[in-house]
Amino acid sequence: MRRSLNKSTPLIAGLLAGLLFAIMAVPLNAADTHPYYDVKQEVTLTGTVSSVLHKPAPGMIFGSHLMVDTLTGKIDASMGRWGLDKDSPSITPGQQIELTGVMKTINQREVFVVRSVKTNGKVYTLRNEHGIELSHQARERAAQKGETL
Repeated sequence: MRRSLNKSTPLIAGLLAGLLFAIMAVPLNAADTHPYYDVKQEVTLTGTVSSVLHKPAPGMIFGSHLMVDTLTGKIDASMGRWGLDKDSPSITPGQQIELTGVMKTINQREVFVVRSVKTNGKVYTLRNEHGIELSHQARERAAQKGETL
């Protein structure tokens, strides 16, 4: 019995190490993801940027935000880490943009969770089809290949 247990110890240790790795692979910003992001509810809005917030105001979700004037009124567009990376193209007040995403109620506030933004003729993908933010490296790799994720 003792000999059998010694043979299975490396297997058990390997399984536990794999489980620990899987747990650690979950993004640290998992609370900032949008588990009910439904790509079938996506809409595309166009508008004029009225202000850019690189840090959220109290009550807003993490990340940068754009306040955008659209035909239906002003919206709070959650951009996640957009603009926090030094390589993010700049967006300035007065600029015309096109946003694709889903309107959500988060912390009792209406927020347009942006999946992609089109500015200056280029499309930048910020989140995947589940609303989870893409890493700077994933966006950079896609840009090098000429893709939009």
